[in-house]
Amino acid sequence: MQLLSRLNPDQKDKVLTLVELATVFDGINPFAEHVLLHLEHGGDLADQHLVVEKNNQLVAYAHIDATDQVLGPSVEMVVDPSQRNRGIGKQVLEIVIKEFGTNIRLWSHGELDSAKKLAESFGFEKVRTVIQMRRNLDNLPELPKNEFKVRTFLPGLDDLAWLELNRKVFKAHPEQGRWKEKDLSIRISEDWFDAAGFFLVEEDQQIIAFCWTKIHSHSHIDNKHHQIGELYITGVDSEYEGKGLGKFLTILGMQHLARKGLHQVLLYTDLENDRAIRLYEKLGFTEISRDVMYKKA
Repeated sequence: MQLLSRLNPDQKDKVLTLVELATVFDGINPFAEHVLLHLEHGGDLADQHLVVEKNNQLVAYAHIDATDQVLGPSVEMVVDPSQRNRGIGKQVLEIVIKEFGTNIRLWSHGELDSAKKLAESFGFEKVRTVIQMRRNLDNLPELPKNEFKVRTFLPGLDDLAWLELNRKVFKAHPEQGRWKEKDLSIRISEDWFDAAGFFLVEEDQQIIAFCWTKIHSHSHIDNKHHQIGELYITGVDSEYEGKGLGKFLTILGMQHLARKGLHQVLLYTDLENDRAIRLYEKLGFTEISRDVMYKKA
């Protein structure tokens, strides 16, 4: 087993071939799209690659994205279908835990039984099911009328007020509802952060809603592939629900990303959030995949 910061061309080709084999066998790609783009064109500086070879053949691979110091490294892995049930997946996860600790987020695409059994054998449990939805950034609807003031985020000035609203909106969220100043400042310091794409809605100088957009690949080593926009976080104060702010901000965020020259936008929403899913479907989003996250119990 080798833990690498970069893959050479031969290793990259072997990983992509393995991904294709697993996709055909399982009926779903083992990696999120942004991981595949990283593999094909170069990723973030904190990406790590665990490769397992046998007789010069790649039999397993794990992609570790260690950019998030708050939530912990995000791990996605795959084992050659012809080499499964031989303990290879267990060995891979053991090395990952040894190198990065137990505060990892282990993702499974498609809720495969094999992934569930492996996670549970290490004391991990399913903590989230997330739906990825996407639409093209053409034929966007007109921006609805809005009675409130809209402006962009001012780092250093809006931090505390935004965090207060974020905690209120996501109070039931297992991770985001606990964000503190450090959690926000780390993200503001990331290369992808752009305050011009972080929209706030105010009433009487109080933040009541927001939409934070993100452009994937902004901090990548290689920018040859098309950038993809994301509606990173959208939230509305519960006291202002029913006023159309969710729809307004979603369209505002999409229009901003389209003006940046992007052609697609994605977003993630939890399976339990029926209200949000209905809104996104009405706005032309369709479900692309479901991701299951496991964490240490």
